[in-house]
Amino acid sequence: MSQPRSRGRAVLRHLAAPALALAVVATLPAVTRPAPAPADTSSAALAPVSVSYATPLGAEVKGNFLSYNDFHGAIDPPAGSGAAVNGTPAGGVEYLATWLKRLRAEAKAEGRTSTTVGAGDLIGASPLVSAAFHDEPTIELMDKIGLEISSVGNHEFDEGVKELIRLNKGGCHPTDGCADGDGFRGAKFTYLAANTLDKKTGLPILPPVDVKLVGGVPVGFVGVTLEGTPGIVNPAGITSVKFADEVQTANKWGGLLKLLGVKAMVLLVHEGGAQSPPPSAPGVSDCANFSGPIVDIVRGLRPEFGLVVSGHTHRFYSCSLPNSSGQPSVVTSAGTNGQLVTDVDYSLDRRSGRFTGISARNVVVENGVRNPDGTWQQSTPGVYVRNPALVDADAKALADKYRAAVAPIANRVVGRITADIVRDVRPNGESPLGDVIADAQLAYTSGDGAQIALMNPGGVRASLSHGASTGGEDPGEVTYGEAFSVQPFNNLVVTQSFTGAQLKNVLEQQFPGFNGQSTQKILQVSAGLTYSYDSTAPAGARVSALALNGTPIDPAASYRVTTNDFLANGGDGFTELAGGTGRTTAPGFDIDALVSYLGAGDPIAPGPADRITRLG
Repeated sequence: MSQPRSRGRAVLRHLAAPALALAVVATLPAVTRPAPAPADTSSAALAPVSVSYATPLGAEVKGNFLSYNDFHGAIDPPAGSGAAVNGTPAGGVEYLATWLKRLRAEAKAEGRTSTTVGAGDLIGASPLVSAAFHDEPTIELMDKIGLEISSVGNHEFDEGVKELIRLNKGGCHPTDGCADGDGFRGAKFTYLAANTLDKKTGLPILPPVDVKLVGGVPVGFVGVTLEGTPGIVNPAGITSVKFADEVQTANKWGGLLKLLGVKAMVLLVHEGGAQSPPPSAPGVSDCANFSGPIVDIVRGLRPEFGLVVSGHTHRFYSCSLPNSSGQPSVVTSAGTNGQLVTDVDYSLDRRSGRFTGISARNVVVENGVRNPDGTWQQSTPGVYVRNPALVDADAKALADKYRAAVAPIANRVVGRITADIVRDVRPNGESPLGDVIADAQLAYTSGDGAQIALMNPGGVRASLSHGASTGGEDPGEVTYGEAFSVQPFNNLVVTQSFTGAQLKNVLEQQFPGFNGQSTQKILQVSAGLTYSYDSTAPAGARVSALALNGTPIDPAASYRVTTNDFLANGGDGFTELAGGTGRTTAPGFDIDALVSYLGAGDPIAPGPADRITRLG
């Protein structure tokens, strides 16, 4: 028996060899996702988070996964309304490092081998401390805190495929060089991108799978991002790749792993779901009333995928959902911004190589100081006191290097606000901050004849807090770093001409079923533009009473409309915005438009969020 075992281990060591992998995959049948069916949302049907499988045939091996997702370069603890998770202040990379070490120590004390994994969007939409260096700080910090494997997410493609490859392999930025002065070695952890395929070769642009030996038992990992990535990133950066179906991809590579003797598998997938209402406490979740794309993804998976680490929706949950065999797969998500870690304990049958049990819980990355009465200390209302006893010195030293480098830019006061300006949308789909950003882009391009500005809601990444002080500024003052957290993408600002009829079609494309749109996305609009909508009306007839400064929009007249280039290139499914004429590009980025507006005169008040009327 020693000879077959030796051959099996040799194959595992060379699993990344493309010729072998693709030759095997080519022989596998395509296993596609079944047609979506209504999710059974009763708590009884959705099994608890602790799952036991068949009685082991031999001795058991104990293991542990620690996972997180949607970190988004959140090196600093989140501020404002996002500073706490269910009332507990959380986040910050030096605190995340501490909690990971604690959980690893707990696992080791129980005889468990621990592996730290991620589910994408580690970078992108990042605060200035990371984004100013093209997210190199986050990649270095993920290595520092012990991340081993992660899938890519849609935000890994924010600066395009070539930039993702650079961040993975290392080397200085082609334009900005190595801004920190000491080079960049790339990611030591393994990025997986099984369903991101080069159009010329048909091969994944990064490794599709990885294998870890746990007590001599192989555990396989497949990493994918959501198939819908092209609709939510700038199309200009992904022209060389295509994104395949998540389920078909996972099952094909899972089939390869099984042929090579791997019977226990983990899917790292940047797609997710949401529980309604959200769980009342982290770590307590039966996924009652759970919905989202992840339900159908799990329903189509091979039963070997006992664990699915998900993301993208920025929600936290830990529960189980039925896979293709009707057996439960444990499904987890750790929210966003490194504020939670999912702690997964599992057991393997040494003889069969399969999972025999999996349990999961979400742990808060607590960073605060408690008062004697159990409440959290605050230096000013809404600003929590950080606990120095929970700081990991090594992670803090690396983070502080970049904080110091960016501080002169980040802490510069660029404007003032009269009150909190939140990104939270009202029932009509409009937000006070969305209004302000649209107004800023309209003002920025008024010299080009702009009459209207439209902003995608997903591009508004943080609220502006009146009381927050990130660099010692006074209440109401806004720093460049705070403004950048609102708009961190460095999108170009473009202005195009549209007829009134085309403009109406753009607004009709906010709703599913019109010209390929799949989800509802209400654009934020600048002052002067008003309209009503009824989302229950037939596709193409949902928008009415469209007017500019009180005058009805003339279908035949021409209007100059400003957007970011993400929208202008058809992002978020707004292909109608790619049909403008006379495109011109402003001299700066969208963040420059916001900064200019914030500092132009009197303090900026929250937008009224009343420009759009919802009828149904």
